[in-house]
Amino acid sequence: MTLSTPMLVAAPLLAGLMGPALLGAAPGTRQADGPVTTPVHTTERTRVVEHVAARTAAEQQRVLEYWTPQRMAKALPIDLLDIVTDGERLLDGERLLDGLPGGAALSRSAQQLVDVDAAAKIGDKRVGLAQRVPREAPLVLPRTAASKLPMPSRQAAAKPDATTIGARWNTGGAVARTTGRVFMTVGGADFVCSASTIRSANKDVVVTAGHCVKDGAGEWAANWTFVPGYGARGEHPYGRYAARRMFVAEPWSREANDDYDVAMVALATSGGRHVADVVGAQEISFNAPRGGQAFGFGYPADPPYNGGHLVYCAGRLKDDPHGQTRDQGLGCDMTAGSSGGPWLTGFDVSTGKGTITSLSSFKYSDDRRTMYGPYLGDAAKTLFTAAQRA
Repeated sequence: MTLSTPMLVAAPLLAGLMGPALLGAAPGTRQADGPVTTPVHTTERTRVVEHVAARTAAEQQRVLEYWTPQRMAKALPIDLLDIVTDGERLLDGERLLDGLPGGAALSRSAQQLVDVDAAAKIGDKRVGLAQRVPREAPLVLPRTAASKLPMPSRQAAAKPDATTIGARWNTGGAVARTTGRVFMTVGGADFVCSASTIRSANKDVVVTAGHCVKDGAGEWAANWTFVPGYGARGEHPYGRYAARRMFVAEPWSREANDDYDVAMVALATSGGRHVADVVGAQEISFNAPRGGQAFGFGYPADPPYNGGHLVYCAGRLKDDPHGQTRDQGLGCDMTAGSSGGPWLTGFDVSTGKGTITSLSSFKYSDDRRTMYGPYLGDAAKTLFTAAQRA
């Protein structure tokens, strides 16, 4: 799910780092349903939905050339998709921003106008990280334009903390290379997410949120590109990798079911090299024990963050208190742009290695300090199998 750049807020929170709706179509705010009764450890015979992105070398090169430094700098958190577009053209409040070239993003000033105007009109609808509204959630109020002014990113302590809701990762290690920013185009606008490489047979697979790849039942993202180890000034020290093929579970593709907000993407090589050979890869586990300690990583782009630094959260996982999903929560104030970032258990702060067991997906409107991530069960394993064979 998605946090939205505009973060509405007041009920606290904007919906998931990228909302349940994905890059684009994150579903609006929902009221809590009855408790989920589906057991976690059951055999899920879930159909895989595949999309061919850039098939040929020429198509892949076109995608990479699309992402100029200017476009990358202006890309918005995917959580803003349903606020800044009408499915075809970019919007500025009530007005269409005509004349913009395909894929052009809003300027920061225009974005602020959209954030405030949209928040005032949407009320409790989620914006950005997929936002959910539990029963009796407090009233959502629009933020002022001043709240959107750039703010300095938080500094991490010299030694990583075992418990933090958000700090800059300055320790380096494998995670600083395997985690990266994702750039994509949806509905004629450019957006960003986060993702991580994972160990796979073809050395090309990254895992991210479903809404960072497909807008629920809506369209697939175009120009999808992964930039590992993204730098504060837009550097891409390990290359840029265009997507070849994308995979999501049918429940996500059909109805943006938050329990399946996971995507696997098979990348093209960069300079003839597979991404895993260049930056390494994290392990991934399916049907892992619930709970325990986890470290979450991503590139949040909404204040107080700016999208230029790798940020982390750390703490104990807990079940969804509203019973609306099988997801687990992690204390985390990362904002829009961090959707799809990896959550690692058994994480070694000295080496930056661990095992991915979830990823940033959404937040509830009354608790902006807790991020929720999907449980990686049989359905996610099926996606992984398909992607590593691609």
